[in-house]
Order: sequence, then structure tokens, then C-alpha cells
Amino acid sequence: MICCVGDEDRSTQSLRRPALSRALHAGGTVLVDLHELVFADPSLMVDLAMVARRLRQAGGLLRIRGAQPQIQRLIEVVGLHRLPNVILELAPAPA
Repeated sequence: MICCVGDEDRSTQSLRRPALSRALHAGGTVLVDLHELVFADPSLMVDLAMVARRLRQAGGLLRIRGAQPQIQRLIEVVGLHRLPNVILELAPAPA
């Protein structure tokens, strides 16, 4: 599982790469938890798309859950949710 917390942008890219690499080596289904992610730029989506592509080559899935509305919009704008082995689990609407 990969948990993204706070802000993820180009300046944090080098910090997340080791976690993404470990997830790739684990194979199978990789879960990305975005519940606590407040801000992200497209660099995170590009990194996740590259992970999804490599997982697909190995027969794996990328499952993304808990994206806040602003992060969900970014996922949709970039098109990450349209990749064949990406499953986007929408966050429940606030009560």
C-alpha cells in the first residue's frame, strides 16, 4: 500500500520514488490511499500512470481510493482513471 499525505508535487517526487519502486516489486494489486492527500500536481499522476503501466505488463492492478474532490478532478483531467488496469474507488460524499 502507498499512502499519500499532505502535498505531493514535483518537489516531493524524489521522496515518493522509493515507495513506488517497492510497490512495483511487490506486484499484484497495488493500493494507493489518497484519503489524507490535500494537494497534488500532475507529476504525481504521471508517476502513478507509469506504475500502472508497469503493473499492467506484469498482470497487476493499481487501485486508487479515497481521493478528495480536487484530487479526483486532477485524476480525471489527466486521464489516469481511464487506464485499463486502474481502479478508482470514489470517496463517499460528505454527510
